[in-house]
Amino acid sequence: MNEIKRIERKLVHKGSILDMYEDTMLLPNGKTEKWDFISHRMGAACVLAVKPDGKILMVRQYRNALERETLEVPAGKRDSLNEDTSICAARELEEETGYRAGKLEKLLSLKSTVAFCDELIDVYLATDLEKIGEQKLDESEDIKIESWDLKELMDMCYAGKLQDAKTVAAIMAYAAAKHS
Repeated sequence: MNEIKRIERKLVHKGSILDMYEDTMLLPNGKTEKWDFISHRMGAACVLAVKPDGKILMVRQYRNALERETLEVPAGKRDSLNEDTSICAARELEEETGYRAGKLEKLLSLKSTVAFCDELIDVYLATDLEKIGEQKLDESEDIKIESWDLKELMDMCYAGKLQDAKTVAAIMAYAAAKHS
């Protein structure tokens, strides 16, 4: 069986988080084709945080790619390639919501967009939450904190109102774990 093989990778843009490449691919039929590839250098973590009353902490923020606000689980990129994603998840929870997790448990790992990007996101469940203070947002961040019932969030996933992959995966993984 003939395989697809990359014969050239050219850096098109180097960003602060992402690098974009143009790959020249050799196809099994002998032809070549240009494919886009985005490298997410750091990786990321997200956290589904369950308050003592069972409500799930969500964050609402503007997303430039969609030109609108979205409702998501707290998330962010690792500070270094060596940072454990559990540390990243705990930090992002505290920064975006002002809550600290007494217990943090990994639910799953996912690749956000496999057709053209290698971003890896580890998804965590945070419980035994304690409010420790206010949000510690970056200057460019404007994040509103909301609390939702699991059923409401699942209904929004099924209705297509929540479309962020990490958020949908976190909600569905938590629902499955809760009912198993």
